[in-house]
Amino acid sequence: MSETERPRRNFYGRLKGKSLKKSQKTYIDEDLDALSPGAVDWESNPDRTPLDLDTLFDGRKVWLEIGFGGGEHLVHQAGQNPDVGIIGCEPYINGVAMLLGKIRRAGVDNLAIHPGDVRDMFDVLPEASIDRAFLLYPDPWPKTRHHRRRFVTPEHLQPLARVLKPGAIFRVATDIEDYVRQTLEQVPQHGFDWLAEGPEDWRAPWDDWISTRYEQKALREGRTPHYLTFRKR
Repeated sequence: MSETERPRRNFYGRLKGKSLKKSQKTYIDEDLDALSPGAVDWESNPDRTPLDLDTLFDGRKVWLEIGFGGGEHLVHQAGQNPDVGIIGCEPYINGVAMLLGKIRRAGVDNLAIHPGDVRDMFDVLPEASIDRAFLLYPDPWPKTRHHRRRFVTPEHLQPLARVLKPGAIFRVATDIEDYVRQTLEQVPQHGFDWLAEGPEDWRAPWDDWISTRYEQKALREGRTPHYLTFRKR
């Protein structure tokens, strides 16, 4: 793939919110570059050369969190699983700054951060290289005309399926019932099996779950979380 073949990708959503605090600017200036997984964006990697994950994480298994929000879950998983390397993708710079502060406080060293579009990351991840992926409280895009912007569409699920290993786990958490509907319709069409055998398999959180700020907001507003687990065929 050459630079002239760069696909046209519309990005929907916020890239920046309120002004960053002085400490958050410091985190970005001092910490972000060292946490890079390698050349991901098109400017630095126009040939889309795959990342060397074995070197990045010393041969450990690799997990991927798509849109990590404020980073609570990402840091929690990194602390609980030091034998795993985890890549987090998040284009919202305020969320990236919050994550960097959490990383400093937790002292975890098995994370890599891409502060941008996960579709660019999919371009440069080797085929069948990811052991687990997380999609937690993604932007619901509630209006019908915006449903095509959701992650659970072929534009995202096809490359996700390419980079996941056979048998890899894909977890989705959402409090939006229509997002559950679309997830259950679309994800199995891209090579995944839904692992639920009964209602508790989607009503109860995973054993290693940590509730995020987005989940707490959903609970305050009376919405029911759903926890969906898929396995790549």
